[in-house]
Amino acid sequence: MDRLPPTEYTPRLQRLMQQAGFSSLRELSRASGVGELQFFRLCQGLALQTRVEILIKIAAALQISLAELLAAFTPDGGELAPQADSSQELRREYRRVQAELEQLRESLAAEFQGASLQTLESWLLQWPTAAQKARENPQLAAKNLLPLLKPVERLVQQWGVEIVAPVGSRVSYDPHLHQLIEGTAKPGDAVVVRYAGYRQGDRLLYRAKVGPER
Repeated sequence: MDRLPPTEYTPRLQRLMQQAGFSSLRELSRASGVGELQFFRLCQGLALQTRVEILIKIAAALQISLAELLAAFTPDGGELAPQADSSQELRREYRRVQAELEQLRESLAAEFQGASLQTLESWLLQWPTAAQKARENPQLAAKNLLPLLKPVERLVQQWGVEIVAPVGSRVSYDPHLHQLIEGTAKPGDAVVVRYAGYRQGDRLLYRAKVGPER
């Protein structure tokens, strides 16, 4: 069901999805808490026959106002949206759902912070002492501090963040994955990773910084 019907409204939804950072309908459905069937209804011009609560959730996920959503998915939407927005019932429903969404965001944020702090507990307790000892004793070997960074590494792994290539590794230059910081290189040339890059699933977060072999 992830494929949208070819209607005049479909390109509008695809454009809004792209602007909000969604690569698939399934991803948007999960983020909004709205079933994929509702997005099919939007593309078929049935926005005005869709429950207000659902429209508000979709608008929130797409990071646009309810008026903008209606303007995009109704005939002459630029005129219909303000009329719908001025409805007392619509306003009450909007405020109610917005309050629920805000409570949900706060709850999810608190849950996320709690889980993250639990993972980082040993680092939070030990790192300040280790950093102070390093300042007091410049001769302290840096490798002695590396085990303390394990909780940070575990947290990043829990988020699904992976390193593009280890620092110091020899790779074939790919401008999509690598950023050349010195010298010149053509795609396929051997280069060395100077600074790590990261990806999260199929999404590239940071390109690895590379340079020619020395």
